[in-house]
Amino acid sequence: MAFVIVLAALVFLMFVAYRGYSVILFAPVAALGAVMLTDPSLVAPMFTGLFMDKMVGFLKLYFPVFLLGAIFGKLIELSGFSKSIVAATIKLFGAGRAMLSIVAVCALLTYGGVSLFVVVFAVYPFAAELFRQSDIPKRLIPGTIALGAFTFTMDSLPGTPQIQNIIPASFFGTDTWAAPVLGTLGGVFILVVGLLYLDWRRRVALKAGEGYGDATLLLNEPAPFVGGALANPMLAILPLVLVGVANKLFTTWIPQFYGDSHSFDPAVIGNAAPVVQEVAKVAAIWAVEGALLVGILAVLAFAWKPVMASFADGTKSAIGGALLASMNTASEYGFGAVIAALPGFLIVANALSAIPDPLVNEAVTVTALAGITGSASGGMSIALAAMADTFIANANAAGIPMEVLHRVAAMASGGMDTLPHNGAVITLLAVTGLTHRQAYKDIFAITIIKTLAVFVVIGVFYGTGLV
Repeated sequence: MAFVIVLAALVFLMFVAYRGYSVILFAPVAALGAVMLTDPSLVAPMFTGLFMDKMVGFLKLYFPVFLLGAIFGKLIELSGFSKSIVAATIKLFGAGRAMLSIVAVCALLTYGGVSLFVVVFAVYPFAAELFRQSDIPKRLIPGTIALGAFTFTMDSLPGTPQIQNIIPASFFGTDTWAAPVLGTLGGVFILVVGLLYLDWRRRVALKAGEGYGDATLLLNEPAPFVGGALANPMLAILPLVLVGVANKLFTTWIPQFYGDSHSFDPAVIGNAAPVVQEVAKVAAIWAVEGALLVGILAVLAFAWKPVMASFADGTKSAIGGALLASMNTASEYGFGAVIAALPGFLIVANALSAIPDPLVNEAVTVTALAGITGSASGGMSIALAAMADTFIANANAAGIPMEVLHRVAAMASGGMDTLPHNGAVITLLAVTGLTHRQAYKDIFAITIIKTLAVFVVIGVFYGTGLV
């Protein structure tokens, strides 16, 4: 019965998300409903002492990353740099390769540090125009954007500044460039298999005579893209390059400058205890924040006039987007934390801990919790907070480097996270004007591909010893 309660809470949250309701509202409802069915006396203590504590703790660490990423992405949009990058990519690949072009644009933006939520808004108008010109069904756009933004550049490729690649660093003492060979191989696997799947879906639709769709019935259709005066693509891409370079440099410099820990006295008057910051746990977060600040300053320097013309309204919408994205994730993190504290979760945890192989154990645990919470970052944070010491001990006993633990955890978090109640999936479908019923099938297929990739990477490590 305890396990059924946990399962019912998850199914309920997925159902309300599928119906379009906010997970910020219903994540605590689902979590506390499960607590009510388990022990009614714990509802209030669980809400204040666990749900809110974990939600706020997540925001304390990661909200600056969400905020700076959203502002950087908005400035890239206001400057016209995103349009320039998209136009140049389309010119490079050709309008006939619509899916490859959109995947490439999404990958470039997310690997450059733009929040995947921002990428959805920025790329959709161009994706719609390309798919319309190529007569590819609109329902395939979400799967295409998901492949480019939610997969290999989110957690596989070394150095990606996305939050899913930052979180493991604080647990394993690594950095975002951990296991570069394994991460690259995993990213290539996802990209190739994902493109083959999408092209197969396109050919099936073409054979069936299905086109883009009836314009009178489609929702949220953008106006056709007609171009205009665009920035030089080399200038447009420079801020993204600077984010990547700065992230790498800060990752190296910050630990050298601060050491393993840093302390300071919070008050001149009184006897307040010194504040001690364990730098190793936050160095990767500081590096990404610093890199995004460099990117923001670069955009302002290169495109001051067009950015400042809409800076006030643009940054307001970016901040709103950052708040929504971070609150969605934090609320799901709180949900997962409450579920993890229930007796029914112990059954799941015991079953997962019975997996003998250290890397497979970590991968299954992280991706299972990412699926339960509907959040890659939330699920991984819960899994590593609860079991990182066990993962590390088992890995040390088996001679597995911490860099491999980092890469496996990051890639596994981007596995089953995109179930129907995932915040990014809900946002993607809302922006494209499609429903779960119309387009989720292809998003789920991409989810299966990226889940499979982490086990491919594990097999490569055991077979070759590559890191």
